[in-house]
Amino acid sequence: MDRNLLQEYADFAVKVGVNVQKGQTLIVQAPVEGADFARLCAAAGYEAGAARVLVRYKDEKLARLDMEKAEESELCDNKPWLLRSYLDYAEAPGGVCILHVVAEDPELYKGLDAGKVNRVALARQAALRPWQAYTHSNRVQWCIVAIPSPAWARKVFPDLPQEEAIETLWQRIFTACRVQSGRSAVDAWREHVDATAARRDKLNELGLVRVRMTTPEGTDLTVGLADDAVWAGANSTTPAGATFIANIPTEEVFTAPHRDKVDGVVKGTKPFAYNGQLVEDFTVWFENGKVVRCAARAGEEQLKEMLASDEGASHIGELALVPASSPINQAGVLFYNTLFDENAACHIAFGEGYPENIRGGESMEKPALAAKGLNLSDIHEDVMVGSATMTVTGWTADGREVPIFENGEWVL
Repeated sequence: MDRNLLQEYADFAVKVGVNVQKGQTLIVQAPVEGADFARLCAAAGYEAGAARVLVRYKDEKLARLDMEKAEESELCDNKPWLLRSYLDYAEAPGGVCILHVVAEDPELYKGLDAGKVNRVALARQAALRPWQAYTHSNRVQWCIVAIPSPAWARKVFPDLPQEEAIETLWQRIFTACRVQSGRSAVDAWREHVDATAARRDKLNELGLVRVRMTTPEGTDLTVGLADDAVWAGANSTTPAGATFIANIPTEEVFTAPHRDKVDGVVKGTKPFAYNGQLVEDFTVWFENGKVVRCAARAGEEQLKEMLASDEGASHIGELALVPASSPINQAGVLFYNTLFDENAACHIAFGEGYPENIRGGESMEKPALAAKGLNLSDIHEDVMVGSATMTVTGWTADGREVPIFENGEWVL
């Protein structure tokens, strides 16, 4: 692995992705296997002016051991210090920003009780809901980036020796994230952000109220948009004016469906990992915004558990458009990681919608957002439904039909 590229990746993630502001606390959450990368990010944070960098490590092997051996009641008992460990910094004068470094084994909890895994995850999410209000409303800068782990690399490249699989995954990550020798990642991303923002702005100028997605393979989904829905993409901005890139990489332009105005059928085009278990070849049927039936070749139990997580989990909170020519899709690799795979195909997200997708939504309380049709939930799970055969058509408030995608590509 090229150490110069690794340094470039860390610097870009911290100084542009999360965009640390002078005097802020930077929290870096990373897997134990990523300690070296976490240290590079910490150094970049201090160079950017962070008052303090806190690194919190996650150990997946211990997480699986806990899930196997500990009682569910113990795992669901999230003590108050967990929430305060975020809010104490978010509420401090200097403020906080957070960088999530992920390297999940997509099958971490394979073979375990799907119900238990889901309930434990939901309990943690419920305990952290006041902190999630900061990130979901872009009140703080946040960014997610990925690094390889042995288990993830083996899943993506099962026929390669482990070290070669890790090195190959590093190269795929660098390529997808526009980190390359001889060119600044900052310059590459400036061009990409500008191009994505132009698509976003064009969609917003149309004032669409409804979108239909179809494929010859059987998807035929009509999605009504929430009241005052807006399209977002590329980067986001906090109330204080700090810009950040929430997902690296990102190829999507996305908006908020109306929770009660989704009808039809949609077929998954890529597997997705939910709570450490894979769901593959899934189909979901909607009526009046709600899932009324679902099926999957593998992971159907996990899919049903996800959709039953809470009342909003069986509705969708996001519709995202990604062309089939996305460099991530063109790489020809299934990453088994939502951060990458969602940027290889159009997708929908079950659960929580983003306030930024409602005009003025970042300053609204949840009841006001719900009145606009934004879906509310404790989960947000992206699933990939796009392909090179997909057609996307939009309708404006005055009934005008607008072609958006043909054969999986922008025509707008």
